[in-house]
Amino acid sequence: MFYRLSPKLVLRGRWRPYRPRPGERVLVLATASVFPPSHTATRLCLDLLPETLAAGPCPRLLDVGCGSGALLLAGVAAGAQSGVGVDLSGRAAATTRNNARANGLDASVQVIRGSTECLRGAFGVMLGNLPWEVQMDKVAEFTRLAAPDTRLILSGFKDTQEGELRARYESAGWVLKNRLTRDEWVIELPPEKSYTWVAWRLGRH
Repeated sequence: MFYRLSPKLVLRGRWRPYRPRPGERVLVLATASVFPPSHTATRLCLDLLPETLAAGPCPRLLDVGCGSGALLLAGVAAGAQSGVGVDLSGRAAATTRNNARANGLDASVQVIRGSTECLRGAFGVMLGNLPWEVQMDKVAEFTRLAAPDTRLILSGFKDTQEGELRARYESAGWVLKNRLTRDEWVIELPPEKSYTWVAWRLGRH
């Protein structure tokens, strides 16, 4: 896995050799998630992250289903003041903690094994790279944890699945600000009957 988030920030897998350029920061990540850092959906979220952070201050960033912590750690390294990651998997939470420690970000992030129901307060930026079924269940929770200026990045679903999900978010007061797609070819047609992954950036107005 190799991803350049900005001219100064690179993410790479633990086994991916890379010689940093002068002034570059490199986040080295072990993996343990449904959507690992190399997955198309994760990369789409990363594609949206710089513009999302640039849209306004982010005292707290939230990554729901943090997996390996790629989005959480990239967000904090790219400018969020602090971050919270939640995941139901103990293995994923441990991997995120280890990745935070290995990259010198453990003082800026909190990792919780659990769900969003245990969280209080609002977040400036929220990310959810989650399967479609989970996305459908999380609309109310993301809305509860939002402030008027919160930005939300979502992926983990296909273009054939986004209609109903978008309707739910629009009913909850969210507005689609940007939409990215990328095809991932596999031998057999997936159950969703599409090869096209989707990512959104949403806002509250």
